[in-house]
Amino acid sequence: MGGEPGGHFGRREAKLREARPLLLVVDADPERLERCETELERGFGVDYRVRGESTTAAALTCLQLAHDLQHRVAVVMVDNALPDNERAEILAASRTLHPDARRALLIEWGAWATRSTASAILTAMSVGDINYYVLKPWIAQDELFHRTVAEFVQEWSRYEVANLREVVVIASDHSVRGQAVRSLLARNGIPSAFRVSGSVPANAVLEWIGEPDPGDSVLVWMPAVGGKVLRDPTDVEIAEAWGVSTTLADGEDSFDLLVIGAGPGGLAAAVYASSEGLRTLVVEREAIGGQAGTSSLIRNYLGFSRGIRGSELAQRGYQQAWVFGAHFVLMRSIDRIEQRDGHFVAEIGDVGQVTARAVILATGVAYRRLDVPELEQLMGTGVYYGASVSEAHGLKDRDACVVGGGNSAGQAVLHLARYCKLVTLVIRGKDLVASMSKYLIDAVDAAPNVVVRSWSEVVGGGGDGRLQWVTLRDRTSGGEERLDVDGLFVMIGAVPGTHWLPDEVGRDERGFVLTGSDAAADPGWAEDRPPQPYETTMPGVFAIGDVRSGSVKRVASAVGEGSVVVSQVHTHLKVSEDA
Repeated sequence: MGGEPGGHFGRREAKLREARPLLLVVDADPERLERCETELERGFGVDYRVRGESTTAAALTCLQLAHDLQHRVAVVMVDNALPDNERAEILAASRTLHPDARRALLIEWGAWATRSTASAILTAMSVGDINYYVLKPWIAQDELFHRTVAEFVQEWSRYEVANLREVVVIASDHSVRGQAVRSLLARNGIPSAFRVSGSVPANAVLEWIGEPDPGDSVLVWMPAVGGKVLRDPTDVEIAEAWGVSTTLADGEDSFDLLVIGAGPGGLAAAVYASSEGLRTLVVEREAIGGQAGTSSLIRNYLGFSRGIRGSELAQRGYQQAWVFGAHFVLMRSIDRIEQRDGHFVAEIGDVGQVTARAVILATGVAYRRLDVPELEQLMGTGVYYGASVSEAHGLKDRDACVVGGGNSAGQAVLHLARYCKLVTLVIRGKDLVASMSKYLIDAVDAAPNVVVRSWSEVVGGGGDGRLQWVTLRDRTSGGEERLDVDGLFVMIGAVPGTHWLPDEVGRDERGFVLTGSDAAADPGWAEDRPPQPYETTMPGVFAIGDVRSGSVKRVASAVGEGSVVVSQVHTHLKVSEDA
């Protein structure tokens, strides 16, 4: 059923790729170029080819040749001292020819003293030319240089589709279930590779594990966890095979705190609560990270100057909470919750009842639907709700359309623009100023293959078995236009999934949960004390993040609320004990 991934199968994969991945460094100074090459050879020469070029022409030739020979390029580092037009030409070529490659500016030590250097880095990052900068090595065995490059290499390796990953999915290129499995793995931060059924890479995998072609089915191979092979697995079966808990052990049904939702807010609450000694259970009905987990790059979160994928940020939070002792039940829903004898009793679908002394609602929101029947039928075959970043590779050199004007839409546009020939952003209003962060607006405006269609909406579409076109309507004139696209990503507003909550939990006219002063003003608040800032109209039940009425729809805000609310939970528990 399985074997050593680095053995025979690894050699077979290497033959398919034909060459070690390339690390390219471009610096006009011969001495500094040699030092960079030496350090790269010392740290990465066994597994990567190192190439140094001193002229723009030579660097462009190298990139083009690698593309023509289908050789992979992992990292491209370009000296910031090169003339602006030459530096831009190299970065543009690497971005077009090798979209998976990580790109960086090489800068001298001390260059941070000049604002022009910071401006060049910020501008290049804003328009997607680079991922970050690298300080040039100034001594032999410069470990800071090695570490920085290693981080770039690790990022490239994790998402480069040709690499053997911890999970391999084999399915038809148009398999709806295959697309759903890929999305599930991506959203849960599980490194995976997709192999099209019948292709040479897929056949190599099947031969190695001794399995027949899955045909219309989906085959999932997990070489990193004992070589498990699953055919047409459910989401729960995939999670359990990977080692993610979807149920509770016998006797594990009593907790201090129940956190409903494992987005940034729920994960932050789990980290702080479990680290402070509260027996904590987190229940998540879909994937760790919530909507934030679908973001291809979060650049404005404190501490991640290069930016971080939403799924990776969520995984870090999950692992942190798990280490502190938090319990998780994933891919399960809370069917109902009620207060009984001073405790809360929650019914978890297919798991059973659990009790908790306090509850945090961190269920987030879901994107609104287009309500276009012909597009609903193409869900998973070209039509996706949310920033399904795992689809970007499949849209290389094709056209895509994104609907929505928020930050997630902007991040999706920029990620897709790395691969697509053209990306059209459709917005209902005049511009993006009121709904999107300025740094994203600037990046969208600067992207040469992105078009913004204002005062527009998607009202139709279709295709032969998969999405091939959408219909745009001009909201001012009423005129309609057919737009040929291969992918449609919809992010048009947030709907809170709060219909299942008991009537005692007050909500506003849109279904968002009332907390704090809003809860106090609601007729449902019957206590002789004011509610705590994140407490709902049901004492002991708190709401944080996007589901809370009046919240700021930002990752950092949700994390902040998740950390602060735990002190309010402690207050509630103390009052309950003293009562």
